[in-house]
Amino acid sequence: MIRITVDDERFEGRDGQTIAGVLIGAGRIAWRTAQTGERGVFCGIGVCHDCLVTVNGLSGVRACQRAASDGDVIEREVRA
Repeated sequence: MIRITVDDERFEGRDGQTIAGVLIGAGRIAWRTAQTGERGVFCGIGVCHDCLVTVNGLSGVRACQRAASDGDVIEREVRA
């Protein structure tokens, strides 16, 4: 079991899950704001960049490609 924090909200997931997997498993489908509206996972293979988040202060991380680690602090990204 791992625990991550996303925009000050805590989520639990399984070791080996991606950040997107943890969020989708918890029922959250959007976690980034773009000019066209709320975004989450679109392609799921790291090509579209719709799922970008900031992880532990590092921006531009693809949530669909990065395994969630216990204690990760994730923040929503806003792109205009």
